[in-house]
Formats: sequence, C-alpha cells, structure tokens
Amino acid sequence: MILIPILALFVGVALGFLLRPETSGILSIYLSLAVLAGIDSVLGGLRSAMEAKFQAAVFITGFLSNIVIALFMAAFGDMIGLNLYFAAVLVMGWRVFMNLSLIRRFAITRIGDAIARRQAEKEHSVRQSETLG
Repeated sequence: MILIPILALFVGVALGFLLRPETSGILSIYLSLAVLAGIDSVLGGLRSAMEAKFQAAVFITGFLSNIVIALFMAAFGDMIGLNLYFAAVLVMGWRVFMNLSLIRRFAITRIGDAIARRQAEKEHSVRQSETLG
C-alpha cells in the first residue's frame, strides 16, 4: 500500500522534469511549499510502513492536511506581511530530515539483524554437520 504514494511521487517528479511547467513569483513559493509538505508526508508514510504501523487513512489525511496547513500559513503570512512561509519550510524541512534519519536507522538495524541471523544460521548448520559427521 505504501508503494502507491512513493510511485506517485516518482511519477510527479518525472512529469515535472518532462513538462517543465513555468511558475513565477508567489506561485513558485506555494508550489515549493506544497512539494515539501508532500515529501514530508511520503517519508513519514515510508517510515511508518517500515515500522509496520502504516494506515492509509492516516497517510491520506496527513498528506492533505500538511499541504493545506502549510499553504494556509504562507497565505496568511502574505496577508499580514509576515514571512510565515519560512516557518513552514523550517518545520517541514526538519521533519524530512528526521524521517530520513529514522528510515536510515531502521534500515541499518534491519540489515544488521539479517546479517546476524544469516551468520547464526551458518554457525548452526556448521555445528549440525560436525555432530552428524
């Protein structure tokens, strides 16, 4: 199930490179904020899938609410003359790096466990062949 948002992310990036849409000024700020919020959500979903806690409803609502809240903050900041865009970028950027860190740690732990399990199986088979032989 988590492969769907990851696939959608890759398709979106590929379409962006192929179509090369032009954005200007304020639209580019909102678009970059929406993309950052989307990346944050996808990485959060990947992390929860690796932890076997992924729920599609939580992912979809989180994805949409992240984008809406980030865009609302930026638009509200523009209305009152404050760059709240930077606050949203800071928070989303921090969450992206945090999720990447947790994904990396989980992957390293999983790989280390697999290596240890393989080594233990190998030692067990060697001991078994020694007792039989």
